[in-house]
Amino acid sequence: MQAEVIMFVVGITGGIGSGKSAATDYLAHQGITIVDADLASRVVVEPGQPALLAIAEHFGKHVITDDGALDRRALREIVFADPDALKALEGITHPAIGDELRRQIAASQSAYTVLVSPLLLETSQKELVDRVLVIDAPAELQVERTMTRDQVPEAQVAAIMKAQLERTKRLDQADDVAENHGSLEALHEQLQVLHQRYLELAQATS
Repeated sequence: MQAEVIMFVVGITGGIGSGKSAATDYLAHQGITIVDADLASRVVVEPGQPALLAIAEHFGKHVITDDGALDRRALREIVFADPDALKALEGITHPAIGDELRRQIAASQSAYTVLVSPLLLETSQKELVDRVLVIDAPAELQVERTMTRDQVPEAQVAAIMKAQLERTKRLDQADDVAENHGSLEALHEQLQVLHQRYLELAQATS
């Protein structure tokens, strides 16, 4: 009988523009499997997926394009204007996303696995991780980076940040923090130390 493999999972989160992608890019180069909740959220609403069928049944066929894909703009307009509609959508998608994340984590073959999610601490996704790493940056730097990256106005970035978990509350729930307010090299130095720690913790739990 084959022994069950105990997977050590590190959850990475942070506000918009904090540098989550820079962190996961570095760890991926160390051979660590990255499970991305944003990507999983797209997978579960692909044509033919049960979640997409449930969305069409609840919200109507007008949120589905002619080629059978999700019309994200049409759905966004509905849920942004109606909190009950947003709750209904989350009731459909969150369980499906959770199942997809568990599937990807179970398939990982690396020494430990990273689950990166902007909503890690706001959802039940935090139950999937053994340790939380917050990538942190000052608010003004988050705004500057996001405006440059996404070519969006400051007001739009501010609205997104307001909808996210407060920085202090995020830091309060962190097991580890990587400060990303300097150079990429400085972030990598912190991540190298954390990577070694996670390898040791994963070895201790296996």
